Parts: sequence; C-alpha cells; structure tokens
Amino acid sequence: MNDQWDHTYDVVVVGSGAAGMAAAITARLRGLTALVVEKTDVYGGSTALSGGAIWVPNNFHLDAAGLGDTPEKARAYLDATVGDRVPAERKDAYVTHGPRMVQEFHDRTAVRFVHTPGYSDYYPERLGGYPQGRSVEPQVFDFRKLGPEQRATMRRAGLPTYGLTITSKDFRQLNMVGRTWAGRRTAVKVGARAVRARLTGKELLSLGEALIARMRHSLDALGADLWLSAPLTGLVEEDGRVTGIRIRRNGRELTVRATGGVVLASGGFSHDQRLREKHLPAPTSTEWSSAADGQTGDALEPAVALGAATDLMDRVWGAPSVVPPEGKPFFLVADRGVPGMVIVDAAGERYANEAAPYHEFVDAMYANDRPGATTVPSWLILDATAKARYLFMGLFPGQAFPKPWLESGFVKKAATVEELAGRIGVAPERLRATVDRFNGFARAGRDEDFHRGDSVYDRYYGDPTLPNPNLAPLEKGPYFAIPVHPGDIGTKGGLVTDATARVLREDGTPIDGLYASGNVSSAVMGETYPGPGATIGPAMTFSWLAADHIARTRSAEAR
Repeated sequence: MNDQWDHTYDVVVVGSGAAGMAAAITARLRGLTALVVEKTDVYGGSTALSGGAIWVPNNFHLDAAGLGDTPEKARAYLDATVGDRVPAERKDAYVTHGPRMVQEFHDRTAVRFVHTPGYSDYYPERLGGYPQGRSVEPQVFDFRKLGPEQRATMRRAGLPTYGLTITSKDFRQLNMVGRTWAGRRTAVKVGARAVRARLTGKELLSLGEALIARMRHSLDALGADLWLSAPLTGLVEEDGRVTGIRIRRNGRELTVRATGGVVLASGGFSHDQRLREKHLPAPTSTEWSSAADGQTGDALEPAVALGAATDLMDRVWGAPSVVPPEGKPFFLVADRGVPGMVIVDAAGERYANEAAPYHEFVDAMYANDRPGATTVPSWLILDATAKARYLFMGLFPGQAFPKPWLESGFVKKAATVEELAGRIGVAPERLRATVDRFNGFARAGRDEDFHRGDSVYDRYYGDPTLPNPNLAPLEKGPYFAIPVHPGDIGTKGGLVTDATARVLREDGTPIDGLYASGNVSSAVMGETYPGPGATIGPAMTFSWLAADHIARTRSAEAR
C-alpha cells in the first residue's frame, strides 16, 4: 500500500477538454470529490478549438424539434455507418446513455445546447440517417460569468470572426451573405448581437469556447478542482488495480490517490511526430493537425505498460486542411462545398467529391495517392467568381487574399487555367481538360464523376440559388490554387474500453480503477464519422458513464 500520497480524491481525471470536464462534473453530481489535471497552462483541450457540437441521437432537443428520432433509428444508422467495427454493447451504451447525459447536464449544470436545424447527418441517405440533422450546439455564453483567472487560463480558438459571435447555425447563412436574403438577415442579426453585447458589457462566446466555458462554470459551481501545468508522468498500480497517478507540478513530482478511479481523457497523439509515423498512413505531419497542442499520447504508454489493449491506431478524425505561412492549419469545412471550385491531384485530375464529409475526403486523399498523381498535397482551384461570392478561409466574399499569402507562394494566382497549371506543376492541357469536364457537369447540374451535390449533406454549405447548390463552372479569372493536406482534428485510435468506459486488457478483462474517454480511447465511431459532433458527443457520454460507474461501484461496496 502506498502511504506517500500527496493528495487524495475519489475521482482523478487527466485532461481538461469536454471529456475530462464531463467526468469531473458527473463525479461531483454523484457526490464524489474530483480533480482534473491538465498538462498545458490552459484548459479546454481540442474542444475549445472546435465547433462544440455534439451528435447524440434521440436527445430531448431533437424531440422538441419534432424530429421523431428513436433508439431503433439511431442504432440502425450506427449499424449502417460504423458497422461491426465496434462491439454492439458500446454502440448500445452510446444510444442509450447519451440522451441521459444531455438531459442531466441540462437539468443540473450550466451546460446548454440548441438544435442546429438542417445540419444533416453525414450520411443522411443511409438507413436511420437524418437529413434534418441530429447535431446540437452550445448556447452562446457570457464569458464574464467566469472569474478573471478562469478567463485568463481558458484555451481560445482565435477564429477570424472580426469581433462577432457566430454560431454554427449563423455561419451556414453568413456563407451566403452575398447570395441570399437569409444570409443578409443573419448578418444583421449577428451585427445586432455584437452591438447589444457591447452596450451591456457582455463578452459572448459560441462554438467550442462556449461549451468549455459552460463546463468550467459548472465545474466551479460543483466544487471540483482543476490544476494546470500538471502533466501526467505515470499511473500507480497496486495489486492489479490503478489507485492513482503521478504528475509533475510546480517543479515537484506528486502522487495523487484516486479512491474510486482514474479517468484518462487526455486526447490523442496528433502532436507527436514519432507516434504519427509509427501508426498513421504516410505521409503525415504534426503541422497539419488542428488538435490542441500538448496532445502527444502521454497516457497511452503508461496504460499499455499495464496491459491495456489499443485499436484504431491508424485512424484520425480527418480534416482536409491548408497551412498558411503563419503556420496555423485552417480546416476546410464549408469551403469544400462552394460552387466554382475543384480539388485536383498532382496530375491535375479530380479524384473525389470535394463536398464529401471531411473525414471521408481525407480517406480519399490517402486512397488515391500514387506516384505521378500524388494527392499530398492536393490543389484546391477556384475562380474569381467563387472568390467574390463566398466566404473562403475566413475571408469575406470579395476580400482579397492577404498579401503575404500571395508573396510567399502559398496562394498561386494566374490569369488563365493554363497559366495556373504551370504554377502548380501540372500539365496545362490536363488541368484544362479537368476544368472543362467539370464545367460541363456544372452547367448540366449533375456531377457524373463523383456525384457532388447529390447528398443533402453536400448541399448544406452550397448555394441554394443554383440548380445544383454545389456546382458552378470555373470561367472567370484570375484563378487561384492552394495546397490541401490530409490534416486532422485529432487521432481516433487509443485504449480499448467497454460499455462503461473501463480500459480493457488484450484478453478483454478490465483494468480495475482505470477508465478512458475521448481521443485517448478507441473511438466508438470506428473508422467513420456519422455526424457533426460525433467526437465530443461520445467523449462526454463515456466520461459520464465512467464517473457513474465509479459512483455505483462505490455505492455497492458500501452496501
């Protein structure tokens, strides 16, 4: 028995994103003491950098929206997307307990969501899929509700919103500000929100920042502790059970006892080049990742040393990304849905539906990468009309690309398609033929090669004023080309867990006292990505299950 503990809690959580905070919040709701330790000097993890949405089927927000979702439909959809890559009991646990997590957090904490209408499941045409969308996003939150230290130490996304608070629902309409009245009305609404906030002294947050701020506010109200700059250095095991962790804090090595359990929620290994090269498809680079810094797989090796099994280590939550000269990746979500744009390989050929769900597009990049027609990087080509009409890379319609982007060669610019081909090392006649073929499809309103615009999901970010919202010919110069890389918002492989988030050994038995959720664990979504928020939704749900299991186990032992 270790008699040298420096601190003792019922539940100790490693990581301060949505997964970590959900575990600590649930522990406190069950009457357990809880500590969250965070490696970096800011809390929030990748969640703070994200859209903050959660994909949780059959939750009460969807009922209120009249969607008529059911556990049977949700399970059918997971079977149609995830398939049997993940054990049935884990999928069942998610479908059953995800709605309960959403309801309890709504009833007992400051965590609030709202349905995002029309943001469809990523495969709405499959059995159980919903064109109306199951995604809910965080309600806007007043940052002033947090104390000065909590505000100063929250990870910030730094999105190019120019001082405006923009929700996911707003963004879809703002993307068409120059094309639709709905876009213009949304611009007025967002502007009025900013004016009201300034007049009332509010500092409004949306997206992932709002979710993390709401969770931090709840954590504080419930009395859980959070330590920053406290990296994990090891797990403590006694008689086959994990009883605590070792951390480094303020220059000292400390041991923290977890009488109920340790929940690993520390993210994946997106920022460890060694692990990326060991596990992920090549080529791969930390520079393409939009995951929060500090995610270097710190919890994986200590758990594996205790016999933990791993799975899906070769998979990421794919995010086609461009990397401007300033070095921060920009994740292309809506940008791939706009008309007047194509993405080609090094031979100047299209190879996939540009508007496909982002993880699927990254899979296509690797699947089509070959000598003479490499896809890493690929080239995004757009014409002057598309640049003038739509938001692109955070720039408003018609707003010029920053001068450093052009001067550095990051953005290639040319008067003609043939000239642009020379700038990117593609045979001019080949790129010309690709653009001409695409233009023919655009005029006819049907992409016969890759079916861009056929899915409801494709059309979500398209232009509703066009016959096919995702198709328009590239006809007007200047033309632009930007390199696209197979980035990620996190790795999705990690520790294998059961339906209560307990970490399992290779033989399927649980490691007592050790739980995992979020990207440090093997994803319940398997090799796919069913809908917007299918990262954070499971992270919060399995953290809720972990803390709930700890509480129920303690209660049973007491009886």
